[in-house]
Amino acid sequence: MVILMNNYNEKINQIKWLRAIGIEYYCSETKTPVYKDNMIIDTKQNNVIDSINKVDNATEYVINNTIPGSSSRSLADSAKNLDELKRYVLDFDGCDLKKIANNTVFGDGNKDAVIMAIGEAPGAEEDAMGIPFCGRSGKLLDKMLNSVGISRLNNAYITNTVFWRPPANRQPSNEEVEICRPFVEKHIALINPKLIILVGNIAATSLLGKNLGVTKIRQEYYTYSNKYLTKPIPTTAIFHPAYLLRQPMQKKTSWYDLLKIKEFLEL
Repeated sequence: MVILMNNYNEKINQIKWLRAIGIEYYCSETKTPVYKDNMIIDTKQNNVIDSINKVDNATEYVINNTIPGSSSRSLADSAKNLDELKRYVLDFDGCDLKKIANNTVFGDGNKDAVIMAIGEAPGAEEDAMGIPFCGRSGKLLDKMLNSVGISRLNNAYITNTVFWRPPANRQPSNEEVEICRPFVEKHIALINPKLIILVGNIAATSLLGKNLGVTKIRQEYYTYSNKYLTKPIPTTAIFHPAYLLRQPMQKKTSWYDLLKIKEFLEL
């Protein structure tokens, strides 16, 4: 059975109206190809694109739209500097989250930073302002870093594993993280910090490839590497400030983590 969406634009306008009046949702604005008898159907125009088995372009269409990160990888490979990478991310349409976000939240801080902090994903205030960690939890993160001599102005740069806000502030999915991963990897290489601080569980587990969770990961220092780096970068993790706002008793633990970071930077 083929389901057609001839009123595609109308549906998108309805979704945007729901967001405007403050109703969160878990919908996607992405147009999904429908398959019938080895044919790709464009659900917006109801046109046959071509046969998968007969036309190379159609096969390429399927591959590029079903393998997470395939388009972002080629863009990341070609980015020569931070401004170029930012432009590629701003123009990128391969992640569904962008369709429902107000802003692309790329990064903030000193481009020559010795510290790079990487969080999970933008929240509501970050989505509105286009700046990572600018809301309540971001203000707490700034205070935490400032307590050991780290600031965005002087020596820190901050970004996230995903550049667009997930609806209702849910965690980004594995697919969304994988789509953005090439951009994040190139981001790290272009900043090339002395130390990476992974902020929260999603950042810690997705970038280090470990299943221990941030509670265990934060107790050790690791080395992070990717295809764009000439040498590994020391990496550690801290609790996400949003978690600390919910669990203030853990602030003491985070203070010891920050002291270890200060000691590392003084070596």
